[in-house]
Amino acid sequence: MNDLALFLRLSFQLGTPLLFATLGEILTEKVGHLNLGVEGQMMLGACFGFYVATYTNNPMLSLLAAILAGGIGALIYAIITVSLLGNQTVTGFAITIFGAGLSNFVGKRLAGQTLSAEYITSMGSRSIPFLHRIPFLGTVLFEQSLLFHLALLVAIVMYLYQNKTRAGLMMRMVGESPSAADASGIKVTLIKYVHIVIGGCLCGLGGAFLSLVYIFRWQDNITSGNGWIAVALVIFSMWNPLKAIGGAYCFGMLRALSIKFQNISFSVLGMSISFPVQIMDMMPYIMTIFVLIFTSFSKRSGDHGPVWLGRPYFREDR
Repeated sequence: MNDLALFLRLSFQLGTPLLFATLGEILTEKVGHLNLGVEGQMMLGACFGFYVATYTNNPMLSLLAAILAGGIGALIYAIITVSLLGNQTVTGFAITIFGAGLSNFVGKRLAGQTLSAEYITSMGSRSIPFLHRIPFLGTVLFEQSLLFHLALLVAIVMYLYQNKTRAGLMMRMVGESPSAADASGIKVTLIKYVHIVIGGCLCGLGGAFLSLVYIFRWQDNITSGNGWIAVALVIFSMWNPLKAIGGAYCFGMLRALSIKFQNISFSVLGMSISFPVQIMDMMPYIMTIFVLIFTSFSKRSGDHGPVWLGRPYFREDR
């Protein structure tokens, strides 16, 4: 049971950056914009968060830098796709390439550096008094970084905002029919900008989790495709923040499997069969493909994204 608890704790750690990124992309897509720049925004958050942490040793400043970096990447995307009506797919790819290139360039001077023991203590896993003593659940849920609990809180708040508030209704209306929202007096452009930028901030926070909480050091391409998985998880979760929790941590388990069960081998009829570690590393991406295939066959209306997703809105055309 203790081994299982430790495995689940690792799975939740690996799923947390995915959850932040998925929630950020849900916000963006709910206003009708498909942002394939999630990977780049996560890279920006991971790099600049680590950069500030290295030179200031201040957890709050480093997290703020990561949030701002992801938000600035999303702001560039918003200017091009909302104001200039640029192609959303191409712009998203450009943000990913830009974010990865800039982060790897800035990260050259950070290569090999590890955050201080004081910083690791403040940002790493910590036991919540009394709750960590609960058998099994205490190890899994209450010996985590505070960012793990923040991700869960953000998902719950996002669900309530999306479904229980007037502002959430306006957000959904912009994604479903911006012309109708515009005719109703809703400031479509403002709502798009706000949600796209906040979504980018969450992606930056997801990247920061990797460099500031999980690894504590800088390495090139630190996100390792998490941003692309997050885009698929938006579809898997059906644009529902609560379902995104389950999806993110399921994929976290797949990543944990590749770490815990490397070079698995067993005997069948006297023959030794082994699975190299590369096969285990492929599992999250193979599952991503199956998720996309499965959801493409779904016929339920609630399983599909906003009607206006990926389409530019030109006010004079309404």
